[in-house]
Amino acid sequence: MKFFYRLWYILVYPFFHIFYRLNVKGRENIPEGAALICANHSAYSDPLVIAFAFGIKYFMRFMAKIELMRIPVFGFLLKIAGTFGVNRGKSDVQAIKTALQTLKSGEKVAMFPEGTRVSESDAASAKTGAILLASKTGAPIVPVYIPRKKKRFSTIDVVIGEPYVIERIKGGGSEVYSVYADELMKKIEALKP
Repeated sequence: MKFFYRLWYILVYPFFHIFYRLNVKGRENIPEGAALICANHSAYSDPLVIAFAFGIKYFMRFMAKIELMRIPVFGFLLKIAGTFGVNRGKSDVQAIKTALQTLKSGEKVAMFPEGTRVSESDAASAKTGAILLASKTGAPIVPVYIPRKKKRFSTIDVVIGEPYVIERIKGGGSEVYSVYADELMKKIEALKP
């Protein structure tokens, strides 16, 4: 997977760079080993923004909506590069297991806590998946801010925040997870330049 991830990176980056320049702040906050990379989400290009902001050194597996994985050829290419699908309409046990295994093996998982693309005017509550994974594995969460409005042939200011750890959550139900998820989104928004 790492080979194909890096191959994708090398092949796609020159085309991406034609349309966008990245100004990345906070690369020193990227931890070695397992981590949950959590960013706000407003455009199809956001996974590429994250990958290129972190650099080729940091392999990460992206959690993507299952519909993308079902697109002929494209879905296969995503899969061999490490992306795995999540069925957003229900509790997807297989996606959670894959993410847990990835984190426990010391690798990074990138996901969008909002669960879908959200424009600045829309309000979306964060899903609790990232909090569940962080609580179960002890992996740090790295909040990442990506501007919601991106213009082609311009610079995108990406901010990588300081990683933080959530202690194991015992009891309390979904309400407790929701509180932590909302806190995560506040941390992401607080990075806005």
